[in-house]
Amino acid sequence: MVNRELLRQYAAEIGVELDDNALSRFLVYEGELVGTNRKYNLTAITDSDEVLVKHFIDSLMLLKYFDLDYGMDVIDVGSGAGFPGLPLLIAKNNKLNIVFLDSTRKKTRFIEHALASCGLEAPVVCERAEECAHDPEFRETFDVATARAVAPLNILAEYCLPYVKVGGYFIALKGSKDEVPDALCAIGELGGELESNVSYKLPNGDPRSIVIIKKVSQTSTKYPRVNSKIAKSPL
Repeated sequence: MVNRELLRQYAAEIGVELDDNALSRFLVYEGELVGTNRKYNLTAITDSDEVLVKHFIDSLMLLKYFDLDYGMDVIDVGSGAGFPGLPLLIAKNNKLNIVFLDSTRKKTRFIEHALASCGLEAPVVCERAEECAHDPEFRETFDVATARAVAPLNILAEYCLPYVKVGGYFIALKGSKDEVPDALCAIGELGGELESNVSYKLPNGDPRSIVIIKKVSQTSTKYPRVNSKIAKSPL
């Protein structure tokens, strides 16, 4: 089981205050994650100390570098087992409008179950990101699109920037490799502009980075392309 006080301490060190209700929800979330993972694979990380740092704190690092205000419309693209969206929702006490998007049914079902177990509510959509982005209900309607890992940044930008309204942000939580130089052309083509690219370390010393891109103009309706074209000819 995740150490409550260590979670509270690590979160406080990055400027995130977790009350007792939030801490309890994180413990419930961990229990559901580990329990479900015994039935089918959601994550390779199941040790409590690693879940605390590599899933929970890794997701919450977004709040250190970006002011995610209450009431913002956020889409978590390629949510997987709910990261980073569910930790953000817990930390913000259910006062974010987060949509969870993933193309794998077992993962969206898990997110639905985890949300209910934690006493949280949020839409969960099972659809491919490059298809959902052409739906008028979702296209250029979000203040923030975020994703953790998922794909190289140039490809991830094509998946995510079409969801962001002009003036909004695409925030990518990445590993230690600097992917920005290879993604600048794609970011510009998709209507984005690099705002910041920050490297940091998790409490266990693992290197990470966060890339914040502002949406400065509308994305051409030809993007995102079908998955085969994205894979064959990335921007």
